[in-house]
Amino acid sequence: MNRPTILLNPGPVTLTERVKKAFYKEDQCHREPEFAEIILDIKRRLLKVYPEAQENYESVVLSGSGTCAVEAMVGTLIPRNGKALVISNGVYGERMANMIRLHGKACVEIKSPWPEPMNLAEVERILSSDKDITHVLAVHNETTTGRLNAIDALGKILKKHDLPLIFDTVSSFAGEEIKFDDWNILALASTANKCIHAAPGLCFVIARRDVLEDLQEKGENGSPAIYLDLISYYKNQKSGFSPFTQAVHAAFSLQEGLKELEDSGGWKPRMERYRYLSGAIRRELKKLGYRMFLKEEEYCSMLSSFSLPDGYSYEELHDILKEAGFVIYAGQGGLFHSIFRVANMGDITDGDLERLLDVFRTLLVKEQA
Repeated sequence: MNRPTILLNPGPVTLTERVKKAFYKEDQCHREPEFAEIILDIKRRLLKVYPEAQENYESVVLSGSGTCAVEAMVGTLIPRNGKALVISNGVYGERMANMIRLHGKACVEIKSPWPEPMNLAEVERILSSDKDITHVLAVHNETTTGRLNAIDALGKILKKHDLPLIFDTVSSFAGEEIKFDDWNILALASTANKCIHAAPGLCFVIARRDVLEDLQEKGENGSPAIYLDLISYYKNQKSGFSPFTQAVHAAFSLQEGLKELEDSGGWKPRMERYRYLSGAIRRELKKLGYRMFLKEEEYCSMLSSFSLPDGYSYEELHDILKEAGFVIYAGQGGLFHSIFRVANMGDITDGDLERLLDVFRTLLVKEQA
C-alpha cells in the first residue's frame, strides 16, 4: 500500500483515513441547529478527554490555530488591572508574554535560555515578594526544543501561593497527563490538529465554569478584542452557536478525531504510542551518532530534537527526507542552523517508523563515506 507523505512536524499531522472521510459529510450552514449539535457534541467530548475536567470546567471552541486559543484565553482571563507572571523557556512562553504586553497589561517574565528548564527557584522568589501577581502562565510541552516542562513542581508552588495557572497545552492535550486540580489550572488552550489528530481550523479553551459565569454576569472581561473575546463564545455556545462563522468542515474532522481518540482508549494509550515512537527514534538516531539536543528524560512524548549532522544544512536534510516521503521541522529562531525536530503525532505506522530510520541510516553512511 502506498503511504502518503508522513508529517513529522509538530502539527498539522498526517490524518487517518477515518478522519479524512469526515470531510465528505454534507455541507452545513453554521447557523443551523444540526451544526450547533455538532459543536455541543465536540464540547462534551473535549471535556471527556480528561474526566477530571467534567465537573468544574467548560470547553469553548474557536476557529483558528492554537495561537488563536492561547490569545483568547490570555486576553480574556487576565483582567485589565491584573498582573501576570510568565515562565518562558522557548518561543511559546515568550509569545504569551508578548501578547500580554501588547494587550497593555502588567507582565513579569522569567525567561530561561531555550535549552534549559523553567527557573522554578525564581518563580518562588518572585511570588514570595510580589503580591500583585494575579495569574501565572506556562507552557506544558515547549515544542521549541521538545521539553516537557516540570508542571508537577510548578503546581505545588501555585497551590502554596493560591495562584491560578493559565496553561498552553497546544501540543500536549490528549498526548500527556494533565492534572487540573493539582496544578491549579484556571484554563488551558489547545488545538485540533496536534494530539487529537484532526485537521487544522479549530482550537479550544477549557476553563473553570465558575470563572466564565462570573465574567459573563459582570458583562466585562480583560479582552481587548472582539473576535477573541472568550466570554462571547462561551455565552453563545451554551446552545451550540458561535458569535462568528465557525470552520464547519474542520468541525466534522475534530468530532471524528475525538471519536477515534475515544475508540483507541483515550489519552493514555495515545501517549504510550507516542513514547514508543519517540523512544525508538531517539535510541536509533543516538546509536547512529546523531546528538540529542536535550537529555532523554527531559523530552515530551511526541517530539525530539537533534543537532544537525556534520556536513548537512537543515535545508539539505529536509529535502532528502521529503524526497523519501517525510517532512521534518527546523529549529526556531537562533536554532535554525543548529538543530532539527522530529514529531511523532498523527497516523504513523510501524512501517513508517522503520522507513524513516532507514533514511537516517543512509544519511550516516553517506556522511562517513
